Amino acid sequence: MADVIDTAQERADLTLSTQIQAARATVAGISAMFCIDCDRPIPKERRAALPGVELCVYCKELAELNARHYRRKQ
Repeated sequence: MADVIDTAQERADLTLSTQIQAARATVAGISAMFCIDCDRPIPKERRAALPGVELCVYCKELAELNARHYRRKQ
């Protein structure tokens, strides 16, 4: 007989797998051939790994650093 902890763990696993599937479904999109910020070509491997990518690695790193910088000041 399953106890409360087993039931809670099964429910958590189901919720997690449902959330992962939903996140994977929303990411699919057409990747840009060129970065929308600097117009550099985006490598084929990056476009294959991240469907819907619009920024090259350098611009994405810069955007993440800027976002982190602004989050700290608030």
